[in-house]
Parts: sequence; structure tokens; C-alpha cells
Amino acid sequence: MPEKNQVCTAEITGLTAEGSGVCRVDGMAVFVPGTAVGDMAEIKIVKVLKSYAFGIVERIITPSPDRVENTCSVYKQCGGCLLRHISYEAECRTKDGIVRDAFTRIGGLTPEFDSFLGAEATEHYRNKAQYPLAVRDGKAVCGFYAPRSHRLVPVTDCALQPEVFGEILRTVLGYINEKKLSVYDETTGSGIMRHIYLRRGAHSGEIMVCLVVRKDISRQLSALCRLLTESFADIKSIVMNINPRKTNVILGDSCVTLWGSDTISDTMCGNTVEISPLSFYQVNTLQAERLYAKALEYAAPDGSEVIADLYCGAGTIGLSMAEKAAKIVGVEIIPQAVENAKRNAQSNNITNAEFHCGDAGEVFGKLRKQGCAPDMIVVDPPRKGCSQETVDLIAEASPKRIVMISCNPATAARDAKLLSEKGYSVDKVCGVDLFPRTGHVECVVLMSKVQK
Repeated sequence: MPEKNQVCTAEITGLTAEGSGVCRVDGMAVFVPGTAVGDMAEIKIVKVLKSYAFGIVERIITPSPDRVENTCSVYKQCGGCLLRHISYEAECRTKDGIVRDAFTRIGGLTPEFDSFLGAEATEHYRNKAQYPLAVRDGKAVCGFYAPRSHRLVPVTDCALQPEVFGEILRTVLGYINEKKLSVYDETTGSGIMRHIYLRRGAHSGEIMVCLVVRKDISRQLSALCRLLTESFADIKSIVMNINPRKTNVILGDSCVTLWGSDTISDTMCGNTVEISPLSFYQVNTLQAERLYAKALEYAAPDGSEVIADLYCGAGTIGLSMAEKAAKIVGVEIIPQAVENAKRNAQSNNITNAEFHCGDAGEVFGKLRKQGCAPDMIVVDPPRKGCSQETVDLIAEASPKRIVMISCNPATAARDAKLLSEKGYSVDKVCGVDLFPRTGHVECVVLMSKVQK
């Protein structure tokens, strides 16, 4: 067993979902951040647990062929882009392996795996960013929290965000410092300015600036509205979100539109989508369209079927299938998202979709009692996966096909395994990269009712 502070030489043979390299020292797995498969490295053991250990790189002896030059100045401090030190080709191989491993090893399943869908754009793809504010050397700064901390890493130019976001951030920070607006301190609960929150339509180019504050300071922000709208023609909405609570939750319940529209619009899978500060909307629009296209391919509706869309958010998945379905029934727990879904259906003249607010399991259970018998179920659960109640209700509804979209292959494999025990075959799985350079990976799963 390795010992703490031991320095050893080892080859990195694997990469985890958290972006750490894996090697073996004295027969024990050691996880080493910032390494690549094929690295021969000198490693210092920093923590030893019962069955595994953690190490840090002292020196790369022979670099992996997968290694590339890192182009981000805060890469190691920020921790958002876990995989920026390897080629994108290697990243896709790693993520494809994570998806396959989840279903074969965790789930004990043997589906057909479709080719991994890597992204065409690996930079500037995000349509949303939330920047906490802090004070450094007497000046307001913004950026991202370092991993597992609330220590702010100041940054305005993030390679994953549109370049215009950096320009807007510098304008807002300049105004905050010029007007000496106080910055929120989460330790004391004092100060006003909490977050700068930006959204942008990937197709429309429309931008929303949302300023998260502890209390209403509309008058003090009026000159900032003029400055922003004179400087950035694509800004269509400036909103003040009021969050008076002493909490880590970013947004409060109250939004006040300071300038322009309450929302911005974009296009998703050919449908116009309304986006408010509180709306859920996939942050990588172009890649989300490919994800939804794969879900539609798996669902293969023939025009006569009722599709239940569980955890439907603002309805984007269900609405993308509406043209080829008899009816879409969406269920979502967030009231604002349900209202967005209803308006999105109306604005696109989609009349065969209805949306209900509440827990997916509870609402779907009531709908089942009222005679809702879906031919197909599309489910897009949170990272923790489906509740046991939802899994049971899906199985009881006995749809012909189930299409699951998941941001966590491990919980997707777990839920697919549960459904396989309730009469479903797990037919196909496809990994999709919605978040290039990060450790996140999505997957789409097709399950079919086993005919007895």
C-alpha cells in the first residue's frame, strides 16, 4: 500500500468521469488530476484511503500523445474545463468509454452503442453564464468558484462563453466600481450586487443581462441600462433579479425588467423558444439539437401516438416531436418552466401539446388514473435520475417505447437496469457531448417493451 508523501513513477492508464488520471501504485488505484492516458509521470501521494489514493503530478517524464497545449490562463485554478489538457479526439474517446462502462459494468446491460456524437464547436458554445461577484484589492471582480470552494477565481474571458460576454462583464464591472455599488458578502449577508447572469440566443443572437441583487436598486441601475444598450445592439432585455436570502442559491423569486423585454427568444429544433431568467434551456443549443434529433430517431413516432414527456422543462424535447405525434403530455415541477412550455407551444401554433406542473411521479400517476395511456414515454431526469415512484409508474403505464435522455450515465444505467427488470429491453445507447472540455457527458437510451 502506498504511503502519504511517497513519490513514485507510474503510467496513467485510465481517466475518470471527474477528469482525473488513474494509475496503480503497489496494487492500489491512485487518482491524479491533470494527467492523460499514456503519461509516464512522477507522482506524489497526498491522501491514502482504504481502497484507493490521491496523488499530484511532480513531473511528467514522458507525455501522452493525447496531450495538447492548454490555452486558458485560469484552467488549473477554475476547474471548469477538466479536460483542456488533452485533444478533443481523446476527450470524446474518454466520454464514450464512460457511457459504455456505465451501462455494461454498472448496469450489467448489453445494448447496441451508437457512434458517439462529439461537438462541432468546442469553444464559445455556451448560451448562459452566471458570474458571482467579489471584492479584490478594493475593486469588484467576477469569475467562477474554484472546485469544492467559494473562493472566487477572477475571470471575464472564458473560452466556453461567447466573446461578447467578456465585453459586457467588463462594462458592468466598470460601472459597479465607478458608482461604488457594494458587492454582496456571503459571510455577513451585507452588500448589494450578487451575480451577473447572461443569456444569449445561439440562433437569434439576442442577449439578456440579468443583475442579481440583494434588494431593489432600480434607480442606481438606470444609467447602466443606457450604457449597455448604447454599447451592445444585441441586448434585448435587462432584468434585475432580487434575492434577499442568505443562501448559495443564485436566483431569487422576484424579477424586475429594467429595460426591453421580459424575455429573449431563440430557435430550438425549428421552434421559437421564449427564455426568461428562470427558464431551463440547454446551454449548448447546437449540440442539444443533435441530442434531440437522436431522441426523435429513437422514439420514431408514426403520427398516431401519444407521447408523455416527463421532467419536460420548457417543453423543448416534446415540442420537437409534436409534429410527428398525435399528442404530447408534458410534466414538470418548476411552475415558470411549465408556463414557458405553454407559451412556447402557443407561439409555434402547436395545438396537440399540454403541460402539467408537479412532481413527475405524482402528476403522471394522476394522469394515468384519468385515462392517459401513452404509447411512448420520453424522460429527461435530473442528475440523480428517476425516483423509484417514477420508474414504477413508467413500467405500469406499459408504453411501447421509452426514450431516456440523461446528463448522468451512471444513474441512467441504474434506471435502465430497473426498467429492464420490469419488462423492457435496453436496445440502444448513444453518448452525446454537450459540454466540451468539461467532465460532463450526456446519453440517449432506447428501451422497448418485451413482447410476451
